[in-house]
Amino acid sequence: QVQLVGSGGGLVQAGGSLRLSCTASGRAFNPYSIAWFRQAPGQGREFVASLRWGSGTATYADSVKSRFTISRDNAQNAAYLQMDSLKPEDTAVYFCAHSNSYSGPLEAPYGSWGQGTQVTVSS
Repeated sequence: QVQLVGSGGGLVQAGGSLRLSCTASGRAFNPYSIAWFRQAPGQGREFVASLRWGSGTATYADSVKSRFTISRDNAQNAAYLQMDSLKPEDTAVYFCAHSNSYSGPLEAPYGSWGQGTQVTVSS
């Protein structure tokens, strides 16, 4: 079983930055990938970014490309989402997720999820 703990959310003005963290623990942590999803009020969960743990290959949703950067720290078993040039439409609860075999934008293949961290961007 893999446990994920997300943190780093908060309130920021449009144009500002935040860095989210996702720390993993558990004997089963042998990730193929880590991903970030988000869920805005009244909407479904949407893919934000993913990172293949071994190669470092990143994939981004078009809406965040060139503004967000996903990264990892192997020694800390942690992943990060650096969010720059934030917009009010980025307001959502952000979740990190882990998969042993998949790195795409679908939710179902990610077997472990963090508890979510709130990001609010004011205009």
